[in-house]
Amino acid sequence: MLKIYNTSAREKQVFTPIVHGKVSMYVCGMTVYDYCHLGHARVMVVFDMVSRWLRASGYDVTYVRNITDIDDKIIKRANENNETIAQLTQRFIEAMNEDAARLGVIRPDIEPKATEFVQGMIEMINALIEKGFAYRADNGDVFYSVNHFPGYGKLSGKSLEDLRAGERVEVDTFKKDPMDFVLWKAAKPGEPSWNSPFGGPNSGKGRPGWHIECSAMSSHHLGHHFDIHGGGQDLQFPHHENEIAQSEAAHSHDGKPCKMVNYWMHNGFVRVDDEKMSKSLGNFFTIRTVLEKYDAEVVRFFILRAHYRSPLNYSDQHLDDAKSALTRLYTALRGHEVVDLTIDWQHPQAARFRDAMNDDFNTPEAIAVLFDLANEINKSKALTSVRLLKNLAGILGLLERSPEEFLQGDAAHVFAGEALDIDALIQARLSAKKNKDFAQADAIRKQLAAAGIVLEDSPQGTTWRRA
Repeated sequence: MLKIYNTSAREKQVFTPIVHGKVSMYVCGMTVYDYCHLGHARVMVVFDMVSRWLRASGYDVTYVRNITDIDDKIIKRANENNETIAQLTQRFIEAMNEDAARLGVIRPDIEPKATEFVQGMIEMINALIEKGFAYRADNGDVFYSVNHFPGYGKLSGKSLEDLRAGERVEVDTFKKDPMDFVLWKAAKPGEPSWNSPFGGPNSGKGRPGWHIECSAMSSHHLGHHFDIHGGGQDLQFPHHENEIAQSEAAHSHDGKPCKMVNYWMHNGFVRVDDEKMSKSLGNFFTIRTVLEKYDAEVVRFFILRAHYRSPLNYSDQHLDDAKSALTRLYTALRGHEVVDLTIDWQHPQAARFRDAMNDDFNTPEAIAVLFDLANEINKSKALTSVRLLKNLAGILGLLERSPEEFLQGDAAHVFAGEALDIDALIQARLSAKKNKDFAQADAIRKQLAAAGIVLEDSPQGTTWRRA
């Protein structure tokens, strides 16, 4: 029985889909004006993991992740680069997809772009105006009136008074309340714009605000009421709070809000050496920068080794530890080929894995099961453990290469200025032992140990792993 920590309820709740056997999930995606960073990597990997587990559990999943391809940052960057918005966004959409693929992220079922749904946003804004939840300002903008939505603040757990006192709100003389937020921005010279029925100084021409796009796209693809909405913790307020206000008010009937989402999921922040990642602190890393130094599967393993709601602390030491740990798992599979992809869920280790994943996607515990299986393989070479390790890890998008393919990147190590051929040295050591030249055999073991390679002898032969 799957339980999910529901941000809106602030507790774990048993997951019950709206439609039996089906799951509808929407995740806030990237604003494509630059390369994706580690925070984006976490969102992509976490909800890829969620989608994979839901499907492995037998659900028919419709996973939607949007692309924001129009906003202030995009317009500014395109102008700076002297290129069109379409050229800029397409370039970074392609880069995003390349980064995601390297991290083993399966493409969402639907990836709508904001610019493709402007008409739907206009229709939703118009409905909000007609129902009294939004108003036209004298400057041509349209604002949402938070005072007219009784449930505003329920996701963050704060009242409007608390929010007014605790949040820095941009001063706008055209707003009726400082907490009101923009739904439609009147056209400015040199900016892209669309026709609308909202009137104003520019005859209604303008572009949508950021928050309204997700309300329009999620309702179009998943309906007015769907199962799961996800995103980073930083989006909880104001973005997701505003989505709720927009969607539930626009789809209200007889003055009663229509519930938007049953389960809200938010992954934790990424920190760098225990400090918040930010460009101002100089500790900002793009996915591409990290992948220049570390294998993409190591980065995926590093992300999944932490619970999705916990802070994720990035450092070279933690990535090095993740690399060593993943190497141990791959090493356990050396010499074994798995062709049977079925999983016996009655097996105690498989049941542990299932229970961990059903406990709010507890990947740290699920990965602990993988290491227990690796230990069993190293002790007994049990084929059942081999098959379980390979197949359970595959659910998490791990161990999907052959051990040889993963380990070959570690097959050459620098020692005293020379590249070591590990397999050749192992053979040389075996020959030395066969000739009773134990001093030479011991010297080779020490040479490899100095390079961080541990040899493990067994009746089946000699294997190696990273220290």
